[in-house]
Amino acid sequence: MIDISQLTKIAKEASLAAGQEILKIYNSEDFGVEMKGDNSPLTFADQASHQVIVSQLKATGLPILSEEGRDIPYSERKDWGYFWMVDPLDGTKEFIKRNGEFTVNIALIYQDKPIMGVVYAPVLDWLYWGNEENGAWKSVEKGNPIKLERPDTESIRTIVASRSHLSPETKEFIDRYPEAEVISMGSSLKLMLVAEGKAQVYPRFAPTMEWDTAAAHGVVSAGGGTVTSYPDGTMQLVYNKENLLNPWFICR
Repeated sequence: MIDISQLTKIAKEASLAAGQEILKIYNSEDFGVEMKGDNSPLTFADQASHQVIVSQLKATGLPILSEEGRDIPYSERKDWGYFWMVDPLDGTKEFIKRNGEFTVNIALIYQDKPIMGVVYAPVLDWLYWGNEENGAWKSVEKGNPIKLERPDTESIRTIVASRSHLSPETKEFIDRYPEAEVISMGSSLKLMLVAEGKAQVYPRFAPTMEWDTAAAHGVVSAGGGTVTSYPDGTMQLVYNKENLLNPWFICR
């Protein structure tokens, strides 16, 4: 039996350590930007963060699936029970723009479901974490943790949307709520605004990968929220699929 509180502690420490490495590069002159095969940017910071996280998570003995790690075939990972899913730097475009809206993301997956997540925004010094046993939490600048409680309201007053990826379908969804305020935000912080109750819904009708959402999904779920496929809305996102591409989804 795993100790989810201890694993949460290890993931938090790994995310903070990765954040320190990212900030060294963020505050330097050269990010070392190169383009990956899918035309998305990769920096020295992505790679440095990956190395720090993997070195710290290895001690748990659980397998690690990271965006910047080796391509692990489905035949090898399909029988995994517990494993780590990591996005060492989500929001590389925001990193390159120097707007601070990027995150380190570490999730613990069990049987296709994120049962714990840690999301850290190094520049903002916001740390979010949550698991099935202890609920969802946030600390700012290493301060006292604040429990994330979902407000008891169904009305949509605020919608959060991507800063870099606003599709026509997303705009159509937003237009259904003319009275709602729309907040733009980068990376997995969009899901964290829902977890905090600062927004009621985040529609994502554009491609994402499992590691983009796993950690944030873990925090949202720990706080009582949902991340469901769209347009059917019946199924929570699942992880460790043969194809690691997510369907469109809504976080509430």
